[in-house]
Formats: sequence, structure tokens, C-alpha cells
Amino acid sequence: MAELTYRTAGESHGPGVVSILEGLPRGVRVDTDFIDGELRRRQGGYGRGARQRIESDVADYLGGVRLGRTTGGPVAMLIPNRDSRLDDLKRTRPVERPRPGHADLAGSLKWLVPDCRETLERASARETAGRTGMGALARCMLKDLGIEVFGFVRGGGPDPAAMGDFKVDESNWRELRDAREASEVYLPDPAASEAMIASIRQAKIDKDTVGGFVEVHVFGCPPGLGSCVQWSDRLDARLAYAVMGIQAFKAVEIGLGTECGRRNGSKVHDPIGFDADRTDERNLGFVRESNNAGGLEGGMTDGMPVVVRGTMKPIATLLQGLPSVNLVTRKPENSQYERSDISAIAAASVVAENVVALEIARAVRAKFGGDSMEEVSAQMETYLRLARELGSSAT
Repeated sequence: MAELTYRTAGESHGPGVVSILEGLPRGVRVDTDFIDGELRRRQGGYGRGARQRIESDVADYLGGVRLGRTTGGPVAMLIPNRDSRLDDLKRTRPVERPRPGHADLAGSLKWLVPDCRETLERASARETAGRTGMGALARCMLKDLGIEVFGFVRGGGPDPAAMGDFKVDESNWRELRDAREASEVYLPDPAASEAMIASIRQAKIDKDTVGGFVEVHVFGCPPGLGSCVQWSDRLDARLAYAVMGIQAFKAVEIGLGTECGRRNGSKVHDPIGFDADRTDERNLGFVRESNNAGGLEGGMTDGMPVVVRGTMKPIATLLQGLPSVNLVTRKPENSQYERSDISAIAAASVVAENVVALEIARAVRAKFGGDSMEEVSAQMETYLRLARELGSSAT
């Protein structure tokens, strides 16, 4: 069965985050350095809190991996928590003053408990360590198929100068990746990066928080991933679901996104051309001068790079607190402070990069099937050959 599924379990201050990724074929090379590197990147970025100095995230494999390769069975991954103290009542006091913008109040009402602790422990973005690890593992498969994923921070905060002004394409994304690695906020535009750092620094002084915008590009996707047959199989919908499912995300765009609503159709849709010189093992010869669709038309990849953007709101835990109500006394009080970040937009870009990879991997498995990497590669090559020959025998 070629369906790829994934789930996580665990609390922010429990023993660890457990993930199960099912549906990878046998024979995927598990690049542990790359996977652990993505987990470290998720912990980084200017504006992160003290928790990241406590944890040192690495993935332990409890099943599904043998001799450095996947076996075809479910992969069970554990990312241990060093700061494991959920049952220590002295160190995990009740939270009875919910934070506006967090899951605290909604969860307390849902589960009928005045202590927000159990809600916030599971709602915490600590859970994204599991999705990041699984996404990085899925990228090991995608890389072997010639598919690369690149995510970064586009900008954010109140200063307009903190928005990167650069284009991303197949010719420059590796150079931009190097620039991203040189930025403390993972923003590959030095001037915008400095402006964003300044905004986060000022927010810390003001006891406030900063959000921002992330962007993910996927290169090398064959056309035809996803489907228009059922709404639930549309790849753009799956990508939007995955990115919106990242804690604190409030908007997702594909390609040109909301700008489509301000243009006429002639300025939105990407004209189609054909260049026989661009037909090879990976390319089918169809070319576009623009990519406003973000590589997705009708819920399917069209051969252009996939482009997904997400908006992260400022973190809900403010040092200054916000007006709230004590759930026990019902008296007005400021919201409770839980150790947190001033900004986690850099980390969010890493999470977005890897959850996008999970959905691309899911679509690859649905399209090409196969129980082993040899089968997946062969079936993808066969499909591309047939697509290149499309119409060649027509009379």
C-alpha cells in the first residue's frame, strides 16, 4: 500500500515527542546528519527562548530503519525532551489565567478543566519537532527522486524594511540557501534580515512578540502529482492544510495568492509554450514565462516549482501579559506567563519546509506506488517517458 501517513504524540514537557511515518518504500537512505540538522535548525533563530538552550534535538529510530535504510515498515521516531517535568507539580504549576491568542481558554472549555496546563502542553509548538523530523526523513526519499525543498523567512514585524526583496528560481535557490544560513532569522536578504532582528530586539525590550512570513519552494516535482477527482486529493488543499496546521499560522497562499484577487485573468494565468530543446529525462518541454499558479493547477503539479507561503502571528505569550480572566475566581487578571520566545518565525520556516515535503512525498507515493525505491524510481521514469511521448503518435 503506497499511502503515506504521519502522526505525532507527546507533550511539551513530557518524556519526548513520538512520531510515526508510515508508507515510505523500502530502501530510502536515512541521512541522519541531515535529519538532525533540520531538528537543530528548528531550534535556532534570533528571538528564541531559554528552552532551546536546554534541548538538543536528535532523532532516535525505534522501528522501520535498519542498516541506514528504511525497511518498508512504519518508521517510529523519538525526539527525547531533556526538560521532562510534566508530573513535577512544583515545576509545572497550574495555569488558570489563559493567554489571549493561545489554545488555553478553548481547551479548558473543551475538556472542562480550569487548569490550562494539559491543553497547552499538547498545543505547544514543541510538537513540530516530530513533524520536522518526519519531513526531513521524507526529503531523503524526495532527494533520491530529484526533488528538492527550500524554505526561508520572507520577512515580518512592524518595520516595512524587514521584507526580503528577491526572487527565487531554479538557478539561484542554492545561493539563497547559503544566504539563509548566514542570517540569524533565516531571511536570505542581509538588509531585511538586520531590520527584522532589530524589530525582534525592540519587541523584547517592549515585552512584546513578533510574527512574520515564511515561504517554501519545491523544485523538480513532476507534473501530475495530486488530483482533481476529489477535493480531498487536491495537492494545493493538502499543502494549505499542512501549513495552516503549524501552530500560530493564520494564512496560507499558493503562488500569487491573494494578489490574484486584484488582477484581471490575463495578468494572473501563466501562458503555456513548448520548447523542444528543453525536453530531457526530467523536463517535458512545456515552458511558462511566469509561475503565478505556484506550480499547481486544478490541484495538480504542472511542472513548475511549487510555491507556498504562510503567515505566522506573533506568539501569544507576552512578558507584559494581556487582559484575561482567572478561570477559578472569574476575576479579571493579566494572562499567565509561560517560558516562551519573542519570535519563532525562523523555526516556523523550518517546520513549513518539512511539512510541505511530507505532502509532496505523500503525493509522490500516491502517484507512483511501489514497495521499494527501485520500483518508485522506475515507475516515475516510465511515467515521464510516457508523458514526453504524449501526442507523438497522433495522426
